[in-house]
Amino acid sequence: MASAVLPSGSQCAAAAAVAAAAPPGLRLRLLLLLLSAAALIPTGNGQNLFTKDVTVIEGEVATISCQVNKSDDSVIQLLNPNRQTIYFRDFRPLKDSRFQLLNFSSSELKVSLTNVSISDEGRYFCQLYTDPPQESYTTITVLVPPRNLMIDIQKDTAVEGEEIEVNCTAMASKPATTIRWFKGNKELKGKSEVEEWSDMYTVTSQLMLKVHKEDDGVPVICQVEHPAVTGNLQTQRYLEVQYKPQVHIQMTYPLQGLTREGDSLELTCEAIGKPQPVMVTWVRVDDEMPQHAVLSGPNLFINNLNKTDNGTYRCEASNTVGKAHSDYMLYVYDSRAGEEGSIRAVDHAVIGGVVAVVVFAMLCLLIILGRYFARHKGLFSLTSPRIK
Repeated sequence: MASAVLPSGSQCAAAAAVAAAAPPGLRLRLLLLLLSAAALIPTGNGQNLFTKDVTVIEGEVATISCQVNKSDDSVIQLLNPNRQTIYFRDFRPLKDSRFQLLNFSSSELKVSLTNVSISDEGRYFCQLYTDPPQESYTTITVLVPPRNLMIDIQKDTAVEGEEIEVNCTAMASKPATTIRWFKGNKELKGKSEVEEWSDMYTVTSQLMLKVHKEDDGVPVICQVEHPAVTGNLQTQRYLEVQYKPQVHIQMTYPLQGLTREGDSLELTCEAIGKPQPVMVTWVRVDDEMPQHAVLSGPNLFINNLNKTDNGTYRCEASNTVGKAHSDYMLYVYDSRAGEEGSIRAVDHAVIGGVVAVVVFAMLCLLIILGRYFARHKGLFSLTSPRIK
């Protein structure tokens, strides 16, 4: 906002006389030209005209107010950046109907501008026809949110350990946007470039991302921060990451986990990967599979175990990304290994019980004897012979 003093009253009076002598059709034009044209000179300390700068979002409403501190009923008018008169008092010479009068008095001229566009930016002048005349200006700044937000990923499907490029573009904003990157809830750092064209800005941010199997299905989010945007303006893409199988062997029988001669063994191979492994195979490491072993997809059955079945059994799974395996080491115990262990456990329990009963009986006997001697202590003293 700035202020200035307009031409002197005598200059205005002379120009008014010229306008009065003009034909009626030119009279209004000359008068308006008089009010809007003049060379400005620095203001003095008697400035009474005030206004404020306006910031508005494109498409919304801007309000311009010319205020007089100490009114003396002087004329107030408002001019656009081309110094065309928008309002002279409560009269609007300009044909732009987006300008509407909100308030007119001797101390204020208040005007609204609807559907603001970027072309409406600039200085708007308030003029007060005192002696000497005064002028101040307000600057309208138009904020333009990004017109389009696009995210582009280098590959629709990536392989674990691979580095991919992700780009996000925020087009035609004013001022330039700030782009932030997130992988899930974790913020990442990208590299941005700004292009300017006709006072508008296009920002492109690049993110280099190394993916892992845990990133499969996780969103990559491009979020824009801009003074014309309330809340979060964002777009996202979900990562699709392929990874080699993860293999795990589960013993489904025997339940207690102890493999003895004559028992059966059942192992299940669980393999998870992306893409999902279509084939799971069992092999015996460094030896052939027992003849009585039965293979059924991911399951391995061995009936009537014996010590010749001891060894390492491997489950292998593969997909287009790679191979993986898991091993199970089989050791077959004697058929009575579990029984002997149970008998020992029973013997120990019996011995422990007997010891506990004996200790308890001895404690009871000691208590009874102690109470007996305590009751008969006086009697023994009276009946015992005296020794002279």
